Amino acid sequence: MTEITYFGHSSFLVKIGDKKIVFDPFISPNKKASHIDVSTIKADYVLLSHGHEDHIADAENITKESNAILVSNYEIAVWFAQKGIEKYHPMNHGGSKVFDFGKLKYVSAVHSSTLPDGSSGGNPGGFVIKHDGGCFYYAGDTALSYDMKLIAEEFNIDFAFLPIGDNFTMGIEDALKAADFVGTKKIIAMHYDTFPYIEIDLDAAKKAALKAGKELILLNIGESITL
Repeated sequence: MTEITYFGHSSFLVKIGDKKIVFDPFISPNKKASHIDVSTIKADYVLLSHGHEDHIADAENITKESNAILVSNYEIAVWFAQKGIEKYHPMNHGGSKVFDFGKLKYVSAVHSSTLPDGSSGGNPGGFVIKHDGGCFYYAGDTALSYDMKLIAEEFNIDFAFLPIGDNFTMGIEDALKAADFVGTKKIIAMHYDTFPYIEIDLDAAKKAALKAGKELILLNIGESITL
C-alpha cells in the first residue's frame, strides 16, 4: 500500500514502506496551502520534475532540514548542489536507478524548464516508481504524448499523478487519454486551480472522467489517502 498526502498544486508526500518521498514542493508561496507547516514535512527523498518555481520553491529547505536526497535531472541536481545540497542524485531521460524504496525511471515530459535565476533547468521529466507494493507514474508538467504508451509497455501502472489544469499542461480530456496510454483507470489530479490561468470546472472534469470510466481523485490540501 502507498500512503499519499497532498500539499497543493503538484506537491505530494508519498510514503512507501518507511521511506518518505516529496514531489515538487511548492507549498509556502501557495496561498491555498497556507495551513500547511512546511517545517513539519520530513522526507528521505525530494523528487523534482523540472525547474519552475511552482515545483521547487520549498525543495532546498525540505532537503536540508530532512537531510534528504534530492533527485532530478542533471542540470537541476547540480544547481541545487551549488546551493549547498550535499546529497543529490542526477538522472536523465530513459535512465533508471534502484533506490531503497524501489526502482525509479526518469521519463519524458513535454513542457519547459527554467530555474528561478534564469539558469537552464534541462529537459523536464516525470517519474515511474516500481516498488514491492505496486507501481505509479508521476507525470510532472506535461502535454499529452505518445511516449506515454511506452510506459504501459514496460510497467503495470496502478495509478497516475496527472495535471488537469490546462493552459500550461494537459487539460482533463488529454489527461484521460494519458491514463489510457499508460494503462491505468485511476488518476490523482494535480496542477489545477492554484492560479487563475489554471482554474477549471471541477464538476465538468468529474463528469468527463466518469464518462470515460476513470476514477478521478481530487484531494483537498492536507488530505491523505492510501492506495
